[in-house]
Amino acid sequence: MKFSIVIHSAPYASEGASSALRFCQAVLAEGHEIYRLFFFRDGVHNLTRLAVVAQDETSLQDAWEELIREHRLDAVACVTSALKRGIIDSQEANRYDKAASNLSELVSISGLGQLVDAVQNSDRVLNFG
Repeated sequence: MKFSIVIHSAPYASEGASSALRFCQAVLAEGHEIYRLFFFRDGVHNLTRLAVVAQDETSLQDAWEELIREHRLDAVACVTSALKRGIIDSQEANRYDKAASNLSELVSISGLGQLVDAVQNSDRVLNFG
């Protein structure tokens, strides 16, 4: 089965982001496919490279990046959500004359068209958060 996952919640605001991550891990372990991860609204906070968590806590940002890298997943941050929350890639940093970027290089910034495409090309779309 082909899934797309929409992550709405910030990493530590609720269990939404953590539940989405565990769901993705389970789906992939069972041999299913993830067509796209779409980080929307506060969910884009899962993609920053600048978060630092205590040594005895799990870094959801690092865990998402590892999952995306290991499984070569298509991961997209909603452009409007990301820009409003200060999550930007190097292209947007240059465009808006910002000193640095903080978006994982494994993730692209795009619009809701990518979400529509995910809905059309997936057997199931699940929302977390």
